[in-house]
Amino acid sequence: MKQQNKNNPSHSSGSSDFIAGIVVFLVALPLSLGIALASGVPLFSGLLGGIVGGLVVGSLSGSSVSVSGPSAALAAMVVQQIMQLHSFEAFLLALFFAGVFQIILGLCSCGFVAEFFPSSVIKGLLAATGILIVLKQIPHLLGYDPIPFGDATFLQNDGKNTLSEIIFSFCHVQMGSLAIGITSLLFLCLSKRIDFFQKKSIPTPLLVVLIALGVNLLMRKFGCAWSINSTHLVHVPEVVDIKSFLGALTFPTWKQIFFPHIYLAALMIAVSASLETLLNLEAADKLDPERRLSPPNRELIAQGAGNMLLGCIGGIPITSAIVRTSANINAGGRSRISTIVHGVLLFGCVLCLPKWLNEIPLSALAAILSLVGAQLARPKLFLSMWKEGASQFIPFITTILAIIFSNLLLGIFIGLGVGLLFVLHSSLRSPIQEILERHSSGDVLRLVLPSQVSFLNRPFLMKALDRVVPKSHLLIDAHTTDYIHPDILSLIHDYVHEKAKIRNITVSLIGFKTKYRHWKNAIRFIDYASREVQSKLQPADVLEILRDGNQRFCDSRPLLRDYQRQIQKTSRAQYPMGVILSCIDSRAPVEIIFDAGLGDFFSIRIAGNAAHEKELASMEYACLVAGAKLIVVLGHSSCGAVSAAVDFYQSEISANHATGCNHLEGLLEEIQKSINPHTFSPDILKSANIRSDYINDVAKSHVQKTMKLIYEKSPSLAHALDEKKIDIIGAFYDVATGRVEFFEKHQGDI
Repeated sequence: MKQQNKNNPSHSSGSSDFIAGIVVFLVALPLSLGIALASGVPLFSGLLGGIVGGLVVGSLSGSSVSVSGPSAALAAMVVQQIMQLHSFEAFLLALFFAGVFQIILGLCSCGFVAEFFPSSVIKGLLAATGILIVLKQIPHLLGYDPIPFGDATFLQNDGKNTLSEIIFSFCHVQMGSLAIGITSLLFLCLSKRIDFFQKKSIPTPLLVVLIALGVNLLMRKFGCAWSINSTHLVHVPEVVDIKSFLGALTFPTWKQIFFPHIYLAALMIAVSASLETLLNLEAADKLDPERRLSPPNRELIAQGAGNMLLGCIGGIPITSAIVRTSANINAGGRSRISTIVHGVLLFGCVLCLPKWLNEIPLSALAAILSLVGAQLARPKLFLSMWKEGASQFIPFITTILAIIFSNLLLGIFIGLGVGLLFVLHSSLRSPIQEILERHSSGDVLRLVLPSQVSFLNRPFLMKALDRVVPKSHLLIDAHTTDYIHPDILSLIHDYVHEKAKIRNITVSLIGFKTKYRHWKNAIRFIDYASREVQSKLQPADVLEILRDGNQRFCDSRPLLRDYQRQIQKTSRAQYPMGVILSCIDSRAPVEIIFDAGLGDFFSIRIAGNAAHEKELASMEYACLVAGAKLIVVLGHSSCGAVSAAVDFYQSEISANHATGCNHLEGLLEEIQKSINPHTFSPDILKSANIRSDYINDVAKSHVQKTMKLIYEKSPSLAHALDEKKIDIIGAFYDVATGRVEFFEKHQGDI
């Protein structure tokens, strides 16, 4: 039973792929013929493109959903190249070598090019394709079919355009085609809401085609005025057997193999076809419900093999085709089986069923394509792009308009250009960060270079350098920079060796890559607590350094530090600016919350930031021997030691018995001295919010009490405080926000 359940999904997937292959075949058949007609080549060449795209490329491709076939975007290029090369046979030779070039591009891993196209352009391609499909099918739905079914350009060869053809088609309605087209479109839309069709997995597009074919045959049989004549039906060249199929092939003229213009044409075809393939492949991956990533290099090789074969047998260029691909996905195609099935059907039907294929009304196929187009250009897509802002929506809508009013390749380049303008505007708007850092030795202006520093950044860098105050420190930071244009390097070099010296500006460099051989990273300001820095500082200066450091910590903009350099500089001696008595709580590491470097502060950590003999001795050493200028007693919110002291206050059970800790009682008794017996009530412990606030109030009181205890228990520190050689201050750290509150000092606090 379990084995049967395992097989069911694959069976279901296989049947849906086969149905999807039928749907894609129905879509690809008129498209292949129409594109061949628009390209000025035999209709049979278009069919060959569809067959090879399904069988050869479908077998070699790594994409599960992409379907290849003749490209409408390349139709104009085919016409142009045939005229320049003077024969279709010479064009086939160029197509053969175009396939060779595509294989070379794939082997050289050139498929990465698609990764540089913005998602807004890719989504614009999808939406534009959908809109264009709908617009191009309107005349066919009305029964106006003089234009090729696969035409995808705005301006047509006859001087008309897409919009004028739509207007003109309303004046030339064929009632039979209109009835079948509108009925087919309504049936396709309603079938998605009918459970019968969903449960039975009936390919409704195939059903639409069969019904349309039958209805037209009946109308003709009974002489109905609405019967559809051959000009509004599919036109498939009749090939009765394999022999006649082979006889219809056209072969290249190998005599021109040494002509340079053949290879120039081949290169143009290869680049255009490869670019369209990569873009459509990227779009196909976005449409894939399973969001699989297709290997672009393998796709180029597969397309190259297909175009080489088509060049040898008389076909036209093929690419990954978004119309066929979207039809495949919408019909349930999830593997390459559907692509191969559509190729087999094209080949088999051309041989076996040309008569019946030529009875299919074009309006029925137009209805199928219209639904495919509508699903590609859903209003939801436009709304989501609008919400993403102008930088996404404008390239998106520009790509749509450009494709609709020109052609696919030109529209893509226009959309890409607009997207690139937004990228440049974003990078040029604030390409260089200016950060004023306060180190222990003084202020340093840090200029942070962007990841890519091109010549376009030159004016912005010049302005930033001109704003540097004379007699100051400047740090040029290239840590995040991957590329620096030679013009920028020259500008920095001239500034360091000329202008900075004239203005008495000390310039430090950091982060410059080893590939810039003539550049040496060097910090020329003191970024650690040295003897000189310590001797110049007053207690108020140290307090300000702590305030600034905590602000940087809260803002997530720590100073850039070279810890290896600080290790080297502080290895022989230390000259800390202050000493911090804090709790052992893991959430309150003082060096981090004050954004301090190596050697900046002594750190004494004990549960509940209590001050006993050893802690007092450590502070005396820090201030009276090592030269620290400020003592900070730092408490914090949600302190575990203070919480335990409150919990066991006025309790008959001692702390060490309650917790099983032998040495904890003395510490808790010390903290409990900060509890005011007149404000304490057992009811406080019953409410979580009230208890939390009360514990924090006790922690702050304990900080004040510890400060007084330091003054009272250490005469040497008290003497230094009285002479104002050092200072002491209380502070409270909020573990929820990261902010440190420094207590205001009032007369009599100590």
